[in-house]
Amino acid sequence: MPETIITLYTRKRCSLCEKAKQAILELKEEKWEFTLEEKDIDESDELTELYGIIIPVVHINGEEIAFGIINKLDIRNRLQEKSENF
Repeated sequence: MPETIITLYTRKRCSLCEKAKQAILELKEEKWEFTLEEKDIDESDELTELYGIIIPVVHINGEEIAFGIINKLDIRNRLQEKSENF
């Protein structure tokens, strides 16, 4: 099975981003296998334009799966779906 990569698009001083990161890290504690990549949208004009008002944004293997208020259950379900497809 290919490696699963969760990308969290975020910015500094964003409380929703911190909550999203915590939810993702809790999934890691539940023994889900993935790599977490964080991308600060303020470091790229393109990302700021794309995600400026909807952060945090979560992608799994490049597919956008959630934004704004992140629900851990939604991410867990998507991880489960992806693992069943392999």
